Amino acid sequence: MTNFYEIVLTVLKSDERFIAEDGTFLRNAVYEATMKMDEGLIRLLLSNDMTRTRFFVEADGVKVFDKMGFAWVINNRQFLPDSYTRYKNKIGLASKNGVMLSLSNETELIFPYKDCVLEGGQTKEDQKRSEIFYNELLAPDAIDRLLDPKVFCKAMRYTASGIEENITFSDENNLIIKGNNLLAISSLLKRYMGRIKCIYIDPPYFFNEAKEADSFKYNSNFHLSTWLVFMKNRLEIARKLLTAGGTIWISIGEDGMHYLKVMADEIFGRDHFIGTIPRRTRNGKSDVPFNFSQDFDWLLCYTNVDNKKAPIGRNVERKYYETNDYPGQPWRLADATSQRTATERPNSYFTMINPKTGAEYPVSEKRTWAVTSDTFEEYYKKGAIVFPGDYDFLSIGKPYMRKFKSEDDCNGKLSAVISDFQIQEFLQTLFGNAKNKDGNSEIDTMFGREEFDYAKPENLIKAILEVATSEGDIVLDFFLGSGTTCAVAHKMGRQYIGVEQMDYIETAVERLKKVIDGEQGGISKEVNWQGGGSFVYCELAKLNQTIVEEIEAATYDASLSDIYDRMIRSGFISYKVNPADIDAAVDDYAALSLDDKKRFLMEILDKNLLYVNYCDIDDEEFGISDKDKAFTRSFYKEG
Repeated sequence: MTNFYEIVLTVLKSDERFIAEDGTFLRNAVYEATMKMDEGLIRLLLSNDMTRTRFFVEADGVKVFDKMGFAWVINNRQFLPDSYTRYKNKIGLASKNGVMLSLSNETELIFPYKDCVLEGGQTKEDQKRSEIFYNELLAPDAIDRLLDPKVFCKAMRYTASGIEENITFSDENNLIIKGNNLLAISSLLKRYMGRIKCIYIDPPYFFNEAKEADSFKYNSNFHLSTWLVFMKNRLEIARKLLTAGGTIWISIGEDGMHYLKVMADEIFGRDHFIGTIPRRTRNGKSDVPFNFSQDFDWLLCYTNVDNKKAPIGRNVERKYYETNDYPGQPWRLADATSQRTATERPNSYFTMINPKTGAEYPVSEKRTWAVTSDTFEEYYKKGAIVFPGDYDFLSIGKPYMRKFKSEDDCNGKLSAVISDFQIQEFLQTLFGNAKNKDGNSEIDTMFGREEFDYAKPENLIKAILEVATSEGDIVLDFFLGSGTTCAVAHKMGRQYIGVEQMDYIETAVERLKKVIDGEQGGISKEVNWQGGGSFVYCELAKLNQTIVEEIEAATYDASLSDIYDRMIRSGFISYKVNPADIDAAVDDYAALSLDDKKRFLMEILDKNLLYVNYCDIDDEEFGISDKDKAFTRSFYKEG
């Protein structure tokens, strides 16, 4: 097999397109040529007996190129093995011959990025990498108790009077959780499945080419396949948390929007897609690709009910009249025509005649009357039709329907939200007052320092909550960031849950404390916010996650050796590894770089035990305090 790979490499290196000036083999250039069925590449592979036999089949005298088979070879790590891959193979940790994520059906688990499946250690902003740091895969059948409910610790309640400890959790509590967001929302399922009315998330964006001006403070340089797996894992759980008629709103950039839309259609159902809403992020830029400034990002909105329901809507302040002929019955005018054509409703295509004056009012063939010629008399007698001249204070030139306030109140139906929420106020918000700099200014004003580069402004979240929720509904944001969603929900009388892994959750907590104290930034004046309320803060109880963070922080081989010794003694290592095999390959291990040694330790760590599972709460080995046990049991409504 080794000879085969060497022959393929020799053949490909004969094409100067696949070799850099320094002699480096350009694997990506070959892969791109493969996907494009490049004629030169195909001729090259046909010129060698072994590659012709391996990558072509003959059908009716025509040779057919096995494009995917060749791509598999190019992306296989054995094709260009490094010292780490050889060491990994020697001790039996290779996974499916090292096939890359983009060509496998495995779950990417470790990212050094914000809020990852298993975060791989990033808790501070300076731990950025250009791509997946550990690049570790975990097959779905290897996920054992990874997504089981977790134990909570360090719980406290923040109120206007101060901090309360030794608390229990109840249904009306607002909640902030620090920890891996996939594991946190998995833990929420036990209590909140089918209860969340609105989810808003602002996840890491996918960029075709990350630029400093566009990327978040945390690293967003995912490969597309990795990013889609990252999103898929979370959206599948989010769907289970939504109540009937709930909605999820996902902020997303131009590069990733269409890929995410296709995947979200699969998860939520194409018939549950509500719409795409644009948001202006800036006022234009000159140094842009194709000389075109893309100044918008987008909101994708989904629900879990069919389009006959009304999961979103808005309350409209209507003008009612009170007249002597209908005492105590306020009424308003409504359009007397419908969008039905004369062909669709022939009985509604007639000339309406005012019985008092004889004045005639024809109707358009394209938009007929809302009543029929047979029912006109009935509607008129009960006062449901108003003609020009009926009231001196009305200036109308055609008939209108009369709608009583009592009918509106009984109906209880919210008015439609048109396209991009085309209510005048919302258009102004989306296209003028919800830019990135507006959100940044709110944070800067509140804390007197630059905490976030791209915080969403409060009025954007307010606009969403106004059309998607009512007071008392539960709102979830599991990419909490600076805490905008929860701050707005608090001010608007919604219950909320926020999840954040990064250390800047401390900023979100401080922000919510200021909200309780009555801060007057953001939407406070608009909603007449005066302060009050409370929220509960807690963390996922760490187990192997502590070791993950130690591995990330290590800067010397000696530190890694100490970590490895403790891992072996604890027994919290992967079932795939035999410590004796590692000891036997000690020279190969010593030759690895510091980063590769970190990668190796991360790979042999048991990922199902990053945090303490609820079922292990009484295991003395995990050292869960009585206070943490009591809070956790109250959260899961047990004990």
